[in-house]
Amino acid sequence: MNRRRVLRLCGATLAATVSAGCSATGGSDGAKRISMNDDFEFDPKRSTISAGTTVRWRNDSAVGHTVTAYNDEIPSDAAYFASGGFESETAARNDISGGLIASGDTYEHTFELSGTYEYVCIPHESSEMTGTVVVE
Repeated sequence: MNRRRVLRLCGATLAATVSAGCSATGGSDGAKRISMNDDFEFDPKRSTISAGTTVRWRNDSAVGHTVTAYNDEIPSDAAYFASGGFESETAARNDISGGLIASGDTYEHTFELSGTYEYVCIPHESSEMTGTVVVE
């Protein structure tokens, strides 16, 4: 293999690596990315965003996860959010499988109001798989 080809391949690999790193934390669409991983964690566990920002949770795990707001841990005027489209924590807990996000899939929600939003992965709540979004 000649030197120019090696340099070209190294450059392409570096560019792909840098691009992948950028897309893991936020993309050109402005969405905040949160990973759900095999360690039963939201990564990052706490995110601070501006009002009007969309958060995109991606299941980077081999098992299903949910994103479910705690009813009493979001601002009183805020829209409720849960994977599966549930309108309350109780409804989400009554149909856990309806809110599961499969491996590689995503769920997103746009946060319009300032405040602190606490959420959980219902099947892994006992493993303390919880997260926080702070909207400024």
